[in-house]
Amino acid sequence: MQVPQGSLGTWSAKRIVANMLPLLVVLSIIVLWAGLTLEDAEEMLNEYGLLAVMVPAMVDMGGNLGAILSSRLTTRLHLGMTDFDRRDQALWGNVLAILALAFTIFTALALGTWALGQVIGGALALSTLLVISLVSGMSIAVIAIVFSFSATYASYRLGIDPDDTTIPIVTNVVDVFGMVIFIGISAWMLGF
Repeated sequence: MQVPQGSLGTWSAKRIVANMLPLLVVLSIIVLWAGLTLEDAEEMLNEYGLLAVMVPAMVDMGGNLGAILSSRLTTRLHLGMTDFDRRDQALWGNVLAILALAFTIFTALALGTWALGQVIGGALALSTLLVISLVSGMSIAVIAIVFSFSATYASYRLGIDPDDTTIPIVTNVVDVFGMVIFIGISAWMLGF
């Protein structure tokens, strides 16, 4: 793969700020949508307090999964070990690892939330929490994977160092979509 000209490999503070400032402003505006979604779900979260406990972990874990994959992709890119070929077994191995990690984390989140509910008198069944957590979490993981690849590849093709862009893009997009998906799945499961 031929390296495009641009900021790849540069450590110029001016270049990094020029690339990142507009991106961070746009991403900050987009993340406001997640806050509005959370505000719209206030009634449901008040009735089912255990869901409110799940919100930060759900969104944070999705962003972390995306950040893990993004950092692995950018490292492989900088080392010349990838060219985004669909037949690259290492890329598929990373995707499968992220999905397996997501399944494990979001199952543990449901079990932990259910256990907390047993202690404090929560009203949600384990099966309901598992469906909400796993459907939301796996959906968020897929979005994190798609945006990790997209942001890394697009940054690289534009000549912008993916180390500067991928994690902010992925974590912010996952925050927004994660909140919308989690609230939507919860409302669907609970009849809101």
